[in-house]
Amino acid sequence: MTDRLGSESPLSAKWRPRVRERAVLVGVSRDASDEDLDELASLARAAGADPIARVVQQRSSPDPATFVGRGKLGEIHASVHSLSAEAVILDDELSPGQLRNLEQALRVKVLDRAALILDIFALHARSGEGKAQVELAQLNYLLPRLRGWGEAMSRLGGGIGTRGPGETKLEVDRQHIRRRISKLRRDIVRLGRTRQVKRARRERSGTSQVALAGYTNSGKSTLMNQLTGADVLVADQPFATLDPTTRRLVLPGGRTATVSDTVGFVRKLPHELVEAFKSTLEEVARADLVVHVADASAVDMEAQVDAVRQVLSEIGAGHLPEVLALNKWDLIEDVRGARTLRRFDGGVPVSGLTGEGMGTLKERIAERLPMSAVEVTLLVPYDRPEVLPRLYRESEVLEATNGPKGISVAARVGERELALVRDFLVHPVARRSRA
Repeated sequence: MTDRLGSESPLSAKWRPRVRERAVLVGVSRDASDEDLDELASLARAAGADPIARVVQQRSSPDPATFVGRGKLGEIHASVHSLSAEAVILDDELSPGQLRNLEQALRVKVLDRAALILDIFALHARSGEGKAQVELAQLNYLLPRLRGWGEAMSRLGGGIGTRGPGETKLEVDRQHIRRRISKLRRDIVRLGRTRQVKRARRERSGTSQVALAGYTNSGKSTLMNQLTGADVLVADQPFATLDPTTRRLVLPGGRTATVSDTVGFVRKLPHELVEAFKSTLEEVARADLVVHVADASAVDMEAQVDAVRQVLSEIGAGHLPEVLALNKWDLIEDVRGARTLRRFDGGVPVSGLTGEGMGTLKERIAERLPMSAVEVTLLVPYDRPEVLPRLYRESEVLEATNGPKGISVAARVGERELALVRDFLVHPVARRSRA
């Protein structure tokens, strides 16, 4: 199989690296330590690398030319060649100049955190929309970095960092890449229409929508399977779920809602990915409630929770009601559990693996979900022509009839729309429809 850039397609779902590449991990920060690279090591393993050494440098800001200082560059060079490493992976995003300088100095493949995450996304992309989104993100990342990559690309020969647009000399045809980017953007819009139609149908029906969001590998898919009886892919590795999966959830009292499992978030998530996956992330932004799944057993749980909330804010979902599900509760001891509950007051201890806390979680979801859709009768004056189009767009209009004083409308509206049309109500809310 070949991609449209003429190279062997790295996006095949069946492709897996045959040999794990030996990689040296590098971190730079004011208070850098080996532990800071634990997450990078996990990401590297998910991409098919075998981390064999770590190099950290404590400095207030990266070197503008090589990211690390001259002394550390020599230390990295010695580690690479004494251990026969094939790649160096840095825990930050490099500028094009830093990337070229490091490649020239170390004479091995150099990847930054952004390229590594993009590579893992390419490995897990399954649907046509997911593959297009990943390729778009990778091309946007690569375009400013093409100059000087000819030698580096020619010696890669596959492996991490080469899934996506291909291993050929991409710099020979920038215009072709830009045309490809334009086409991918059109394809993503087209591929997203079916999902948008389904989402609009759910919104018009008044069915409440719940989105599962959380740090990557926090157990969202396992939790969704427990909540809904779904059979969503579960894998103990970062970014196993890229394509949104929606299932039906029955809540206490018989009320129903839909639950969408979405891509996991991570610190320093590449901007290119956020942009490319905006249409998918709308599943979260347009939900009525976010179930924030946190790994209660993670050493840096607080930082993970903060990172997720930051991304939710970036995609326009920071204002939504939230239920914090403290997942993997079966893995922590009582003392730590008590401390976690004090820190996250209102969090619900659960275990997607054992099913512990599922009843309480469903009750909390039912409590926090906005009111279901209601059927109303409205009289919309003729001098308010903007109201009816909005009702058709965001609610379910059952009947509309012209009268002497305005348009008589029977509609099923959600809580947000009800607040906007309350002045036009003819009768009190008729009855709550089944969600």
